[in-house]
Amino acid sequence: MKQILVFVLFAAMFCWMMFSPVYKHVLVMREAMLQKEVDYLLEIGASGSRGYIDAEMLEQARGRLAAVGMRPEAVEFRVSSTNGLPADRASEPLPRGTGLRLEASYPYERLFEIDRLIGIPAPSAGERIRAVGLKMSEFVP
Repeated sequence: MKQILVFVLFAAMFCWMMFSPVYKHVLVMREAMLQKEVDYLLEIGASGSRGYIDAEMLEQARGRLAAVGMRPEAVEFRVSSTNGLPADRASEPLPRGTGLRLEASYPYERLFEIDRLIGIPAPSAGERIRAVGLKMSEFVP
């Protein structure tokens, strides 16, 4: 009986150790892709020719994230500026020196269910992975 119990516990630990790095790599990849997309959008949006991040740019970003396996409808973007002006209008670009802030988020999507099975606390269903960036606008009218 003791041998069966040891075998079951060993098998459970072995499975957890084998599959644990897989979902951690998925999480790291998703965080990295979100941050890469935020950095790219800020680089383009804060350039001297733009000074904004509009809805079309965000849709293109969703398409690039979908290409790496993320659900585009689940990605949320929040664009703002440091002085309170709207930062998503091509008709009113942010002047040079104004901060352009972008936040992207994506749900965890049950990545931590295996942790929950063995008693490790996991993020709740409503929590999201976040990537944030801030860059000064270089647009000169």
